[in-house]
Amino acid sequence: MYYVIYDGNCNLCVSLVQFLERLDRGQRFHYIPMQDETALAQLEITAADCEQGMILLDEDDLTQRWQGSDAVEEIGRRLPLGHLFIQAYRALPGLKPGGDRLYEQVRDRRYQLFGQRESTYHSDYPACDDDSCSAYFKGMHQ
Repeated sequence: MYYVIYDGNCNLCVSLVQFLERLDRGQRFHYIPMQDETALAQLEITAADCEQGMILLDEDDLTQRWQGSDAVEEIGRRLPLGHLFIQAYRALPGLKPGGDRLYEQVRDRRYQLFGQRESTYHSDYPACDDDSCSAYFKGMHQ
């Protein structure tokens, strides 16, 4: 299982999470909005970390972490047949560096380009069942 930490106030980010929810139905990915400060603190993730883009964590090894465009690629790789697309993307000269730059440009202008939600989106497949996740994640660090 993997945790996707996303901007729950970003229209683009929420649309992508909802797309993943429909594809995956909670089988591989569970979601934490970066606005859930309590859950992030339990995972030792700061607001500054979140400013660098989406984060993907491996539930079995929370030190295994992908961020930004690397997180997007890793999510894609873990979807059915996604590894074929990611291999092709990485193999084409110049595409990966261009994709990284595009991700950074969109990340830094996401609210201007796609708008901002009035309230934070919470996934139908949350990383835990309570509001704070603190008891859940505390047990994982022991």
